[in-house]
Amino acid sequence: MSAVREHFGSRLGFILAAAGSAVGIGNLVAFPVAATKSGGGAFLLMYALFVFFICLPVMMAELAMGRRADKDPVGAYRQLSGGSRGWSIPGWMALATPFMIAVFYLVVTVWVLGYLIETLRGNLDLLATEAHFGQFINSPVVFLYLVVLMVAINGILAMGVKDGIERAAKTLMPMLFVMLLGLVLFVLTRENAMLGVKYYLIPDFGKIDSAVVSKAMAQAFFSLSLGMGIMITYGSYMKKRDSIPGSSRAVAITDTLVAFTAGLLILPSIFHFDPQIDPSELSDSSAGMIFLFLPKIFLSLQDSVGYFGASAFAAAFFFLVLVAAITSLVSIIEVPIATLRDERGMSRRKAIYTIAAVQFVLAIGCAVSFGMVNFFTQFVQLAGADKSFFDLVEIIFYDTILPLNGLLVCLFVIYKWKKANFDQELQEGDSTFTGSVSQKYINFSLGTFIPLLLLLIFINTVALKFLDTVLSSLWRKRKRPRLPTP
Repeated sequence: MSAVREHFGSRLGFILAAAGSAVGIGNLVAFPVAATKSGGGAFLLMYALFVFFICLPVMMAELAMGRRADKDPVGAYRQLSGGSRGWSIPGWMALATPFMIAVFYLVVTVWVLGYLIETLRGNLDLLATEAHFGQFINSPVVFLYLVVLMVAINGILAMGVKDGIERAAKTLMPMLFVMLLGLVLFVLTRENAMLGVKYYLIPDFGKIDSAVVSKAMAQAFFSLSLGMGIMITYGSYMKKRDSIPGSSRAVAITDTLVAFTAGLLILPSIFHFDPQIDPSELSDSSAGMIFLFLPKIFLSLQDSVGYFGASAFAAAFFFLVLVAAITSLVSIIEVPIATLRDERGMSRRKAIYTIAAVQFVLAIGCAVSFGMVNFFTQFVQLAGADKSFFDLVEIIFYDTILPLNGLLVCLFVIYKWKKANFDQELQEGDSTFTGSVSQKYINFSLGTFIPLLLLLIFINTVALKFLDTVLSSLWRKRKRPRLPTP
């Protein structure tokens, strides 16, 4: 028997919890880096267009599925498809994706926690050295931090939807917004900060090409936690009187504002550090920015605010990223927990223990993938290069399957569940949606160009990440000399 379905206590609670799942390391670091390397304001414009014209309809589709079925992704696909076995596959994919994303996301969050602790200990100068990151991620202390982090996250999840997830979101999300604004106001007073603001806000449309468009689309889709079953699960916790279109717009606006504000923090900081910097030389890696480049920027602040002031700023930033990462992890891990409760009738506590035990083992495999254990460090070959277990999990479940999951949601809602049922669910709690321009656009876009775009992203990712390996393997087999026939 399925467990009694919990619900958010208020619309605000849902919006903050959903925004918490969307606001993560990607918003605070990956978005500013992508904007810096892709023309500043031009990328910002493309990102906003994709959020509201492409991603928002997909979010509404996922929320509508969850609320109508009142179940986890597996149960939602099964129930709304009338028990079709074929449509159970996307449900299980929507379960496996967040489960595995949480595994490598836990490891990155452990690194953030470690850097926060080292900053509080007064070791900012140590963090700014090139060698420290490699030494830290291969030190035994990461396992202790992993245990502490998992206890904190699962403690929030153990308190349930209303008392745990919603209460944490109502506390942590406003704290995140206030701290982010405070850091922005501080950094804008630094020398050369306005150079970063100008670069960020004045668009260079000449830099918009297919690569920038693809990057903006991927960033927007991933930023809003789409394709991970989170919005389906959170939709099942929504009350019928709440407006799905209105709540979706609020989440999208909140997520975009945080990403935009994070740009006002990172870009001026970079130009304060080096007014002559060439943005194209920055690392594409969020981890590279957080753990290798940003500590140097924070340390450079000591010239104007002293070492203690620079350390305080760095600690505030790492705490900010930690809060964002925790709110995301809470949402991600809730998906498999909800599935065990719905599909296996487990209690919340037993489901948490089960998920935590498996994820802990897999997270250790990711944590030792950077030199500690050679088996996990050189786990597989892709595109002619050795990839670690950490790399493989990220490539498969973050880079590749997310757009495929989004594509399947679009096809399912429009062609299997049908537009009429979808419209009826969106009208619950929002009578003004009927016959609106928004309704017509969402129905048209979900059935036409949105799935086409997601299909192209999926094909492009598979070609870049896997096709080269397959073709190389086939070529080697072709050139292999044949043995003579006896």
